[in-house]
Amino acid sequence: MDETKKKKKRALLLLLLLLAFGGIGTFFFTREEAKPVSMISGDILPEGKDANKISDAEIKNLAQEKVDRSKFNMIIAPEATFDSADKPGELMIQNPNQNAYPVNVEITRNDTGELIYTSGAIKPGFEVKEAKLEKQLSKGDYPATAKFSLYDDKTKEKKGEVAVKIMIHIKR
Repeated sequence: MDETKKKKKRALLLLLLLLAFGGIGTFFFTREEAKPVSMISGDILPEGKDANKISDAEIKNLAQEKVDRSKFNMIIAPEATFDSADKPGELMIQNPNQNAYPVNVEITRNDTGELIYTSGAIKPGFEVKEAKLEKQLSKGDYPATAKFSLYDDKTKEKKGEVAVKIMIHIKR
């Protein structure tokens, strides 16, 4: 029995040596040789060519543009006069060119809160000179509030609002 154990050990050792040589041979015959790589000049960061430092004045101008977009000048006559509530009358509203956003103006009566006029979108550089009220009012004076709602022209998102008191005069 001692002889068969020795034969088994030799056979196992021979098998392990064959596997080892086979693995080493496979590694050497299938590997690729390292090839030198040439570096193209575009692969490194080149020196600056056309770029210039942003000047303090340009930074200030960019900041001022942001401030200007946040400003809003509201122009509306403090009084609106209508010969009668069923006819167009003088109602002056302007959205100056320097404003960044279109506005919608809603006029409500101060005593009842009733909405009596809506302008629809007024883009910068446009104005309303004459308008017709949406509600019938009797002869008299009506204290009212004009609410300017500012909207982003692209997203239609409301950016803010400003309100001012005005007087509506109905002559007859």
